[in-house]
Amino acid sequence: MNKNIKLAVAGAVLALSASANAGIVIPAGDWTLDVNGNVNAFANYTHSDAFKAGSASSVDYINGGLALGKSADGGQHTDKAIGINTGLLPAWLGFTGSTRQNDTDVSFTISMQPNVSGNGVTGDNGTNSNYTGTLWRQAFITFGDKSWGSVKLGKDLGVYAGDAILNDMTLLGVGAGAGLSGASTTLGGIGTGYQYAAWKGQIAYTTPNFNGFSATAAITNPNQGFGSANQDRFGFEAKASYSFASDGFSGKIWASGATYDVTNAAVSACTVSVITDSVLCVATTTAASSNHYTVSAGDIGAHIDAGPFGATAYYYGGSGAGTTFLGNLGATAAGAKRDSDGGYIQLTYATPVKTKVGLAYGISNLDRASGESSTATTAAANGTGNVGALVKSNERYTVGLYHPLTKHLNLVAEYNNVQSEAHDGSKQESQTYSAGAILFF
Repeated sequence: MNKNIKLAVAGAVLALSASANAGIVIPAGDWTLDVNGNVNAFANYTHSDAFKAGSASSVDYINGGLALGKSADGGQHTDKAIGINTGLLPAWLGFTGSTRQNDTDVSFTISMQPNVSGNGVTGDNGTNSNYTGTLWRQAFITFGDKSWGSVKLGKDLGVYAGDAILNDMTLLGVGAGAGLSGASTTLGGIGTGYQYAAWKGQIAYTTPNFNGFSATAAITNPNQGFGSANQDRFGFEAKASYSFASDGFSGKIWASGATYDVTNAAVSACTVSVITDSVLCVATTTAASSNHYTVSAGDIGAHIDAGPFGATAYYYGGSGAGTTFLGNLGATAAGAKRDSDGGYIQLTYATPVKTKVGLAYGISNLDRASGESSTATTAAANGTGNVGALVKSNERYTVGLYHPLTKHLNLVAEYNNVQSEAHDGSKQESQTYSAGAILFF
């Protein structure tokens, strides 16, 4: 990874690209400013197969399912959707300033992620709250030295599951979650092989590099995605990794984990999970009483490059951790935890003409809580009525072509098949064809 690139996802991007990219480096007195980022856009066509109802289904979608269906985007289409959007990686403009003072390396990073499409009549996103325009994913400082490590304070990519997304080849493309225009990002392999690391307020310490080994420990925003403003402790996330390299062979092995205490008020139990850019829970029900439980999750993964070949294998598991987003559908309204697990495998090959061919399979599973019924639930809030049965699994198959047309510009074509199944036997399947480009600077 080029040291000048401070973009959080640059490591994965450069690993998948055929050439390294450098940011725009500007000397400024005691400081060095690095301006970096990307612009990407993809034309997406998604076709949804007919919904297959299970034993308890009263509606045509699955609670927590990611395969695009008739009701997956609020009923705005039947069996197909088209749009021009960014892919898994949003368009990005980042600013990093770095200096060394008093034998200490000091830096700051601030970034923003504008959208490339909108559904409003003026070209913006109008009043549709399901879509967002500009995201603000990074604002942090770091200080340290190679002799004792570094400290980070502020908002950045989470520690747990961070390497899962950074090694996902669909970071250069689309993956799952493509639909109508206006969305800020797609899902890539999020929810179909790993949980989203998300962008979290954190205070983290990273050790020095000990011949390839390093570790990070962080306290994080305790309210990350759990629907309550009254958590009683910080979240905790940690990671250990080992990187190695020899002639024509390199790789990385990592393991990470997270734990959060969750305290829900009596009226904050989520019963419907609808995946949009800004809303995960669109219907609530009144629980019998407030509840408390602990979320725990862990993962292990490895990535290896050998000549033109690359391979990634990843697995995660958790209790109360839910699916797709950490904590999403992780427990019942009464606080009974659901177990979850999943993973993905990925193989890539760089052809003699530099086009990288990638094949990937991922799955995320969500178990029912002890004694929980497989039938559909009912939610009266927001006029949703009956909702689909709880998701059992989200599966994804990806075939991708990634070609470096220039040093900084990559052309991308992908096929993604996403299959969702509920515990009552309901099934939904969709296929997305994507073509576009991503430019780094």
